[in-house]
Amino acid sequence: MEIYLIVAAIICILCILASNLSYRIGVPSLLLFILLGMMFGTDGIFRINFSDYALSETICSIALIFIMFYGGFCTNWHEAKPVAAKSIILSSLGVILTAVLAAFFCYFVLKTSLLEGFLIGSILSSTDAASVFSILRVKKLNLVNGMASVLEVESGSNDPVSYMLTIIVLGIMNGKSSPATVGLIFGEEIVFGLLFGALAGLAGYFIFRMEHFRSKEMLPIFGLSVALLTYGLSNSVGGNGFLSVYIAGVIIGNSKIHYKAEMVHFFDGITGMMQIVLFFLLGLLCFPSRITPVILPSIGIWAFLLFVARPLVVFLILTPFKVPLRQQLLISWAGLRGAVSIVFAILAVLSPSVLELDVFHIVFCVCLLSVSIQGSLLPWMAKKLNVIGTTDNIFRTFNDYSDNPAVNLTEIRLPKGHPWIDKTLKDIIIPNGMMAVMIIRDGKTLIPRGDSMVLADDSIILNTPVYTDHSMKLREVQIGPYHPWVNQKISELTLPSDTLIFLIQRAGKSLIPDGQTSLQDGDCLILNA
Repeated sequence: MEIYLIVAAIICILCILASNLSYRIGVPSLLLFILLGMMFGTDGIFRINFSDYALSETICSIALIFIMFYGGFCTNWHEAKPVAAKSIILSSLGVILTAVLAAFFCYFVLKTSLLEGFLIGSILSSTDAASVFSILRVKKLNLVNGMASVLEVESGSNDPVSYMLTIIVLGIMNGKSSPATVGLIFGEEIVFGLLFGALAGLAGYFIFRMEHFRSKEMLPIFGLSVALLTYGLSNSVGGNGFLSVYIAGVIIGNSKIHYKAEMVHFFDGITGMMQIVLFFLLGLLCFPSRITPVILPSIGIWAFLLFVARPLVVFLILTPFKVPLRQQLLISWAGLRGAVSIVFAILAVLSPSVLELDVFHIVFCVCLLSVSIQGSLLPWMAKKLNVIGTTDNIFRTFNDYSDNPAVNLTEIRLPKGHPWIDKTLKDIIIPNGMMAVMIIRDGKTLIPRGDSMVLADDSIILNTPVYTDHSMKLREVQIGPYHPWVNQKISELTLPSDTLIFLIQRAGKSLIPDGQTSLQDGDCLILNA
């Protein structure tokens, strides 16, 4: 047993080192996990003989449960709500249209049977949440007009639809389903999936809120148990377990529960471990020698998805929402295919139906191309399309974002006529708890002393304590070209009496607004919520 423990530890250490390397070379870390798995596999350097698809499917499904639950848990519904409609249509109708288009490409161009074409299209119809989340976070891609939230919700919620399509097509190929029962199966999976997800989320919320159940060591374990129980119950009655798990995660993650910060740290570590296991295992399962015969059809399918199917689907769905073309192009490029598709391909291998093509290695190759090329070029594409936002932190898009510095730095500019001008700092009454830490004069930085004189046009930098009353919640509103507030003065807006716009982030600068401030395209407003 010792040798297995040593090998497992070495693999984990190599994956962590590969993750650190990915920051430097600009390659998604998940791709390096897959390559490490291939290196250890049957055709690799270390030649670990592993081809147990059934065991792999079980392990990968468990890993996906944790990944999808945490994906839902981290979905900031307040940020996602304004883009929920377009995201959900992309993750449902968009998946179906992508599967149909890919199926016809396989049928007419690659000369597959129609059912086998639909199988490949169904498997590859969803975008990969783990890959998208990883790249957005690592590269800190803060995208304009809620695009990050669109990608987050779409990639986090479209896997269940792809899974249902795959199961339905396999059922038809095996003679267990007929076209007449497709609608019934689809409806059953969605209805029970949503129902069990909502019930589990609400039950989890009430238990997390119980006064006598505040053990912060046990709550994260309880959360994982909720995820496993939700998946098992939903699947047992014909529902979609992955959909249930995601919905439960969204409800619990967006609720006011005890020790949420501790739970985030725990889930983050568990999910990171699951991603290593998932991607490494898929790489281990691959036979590189079998990729060569399927490389051309794989490139064809990948290119069709990237340049035809995905852009067409995005255009058809997002144009009615008046989403600008450059944003549609970025969303189209960010439709990465990844681990989930490979896991669904394992289901095809385990199916008793006879397949003419090596579906697993075709899907594996397509996903490898997608993550390596699309993923690596995603930051470059965002920059070229000019869709990187001016706000400073992509992590606000996610529900696990926290930013609690000990102090804030505040700049006070002193125009002519300010009462502090021509006084020394010791003669200025500065509120208790604040201290002048810097004076900026004519572009130069001065270290303040008690006898330092303050002049007109100086900027004084004060350190101020952080406001820690978490009963006050802040929210951001991104002003786009079609936002109803664009080009309006703040005094002209009809705002609730308890709402105040107290900061505007514009072109990388922070502005303190007044009633005459006109809102512009690209502004990010900070409001009390």
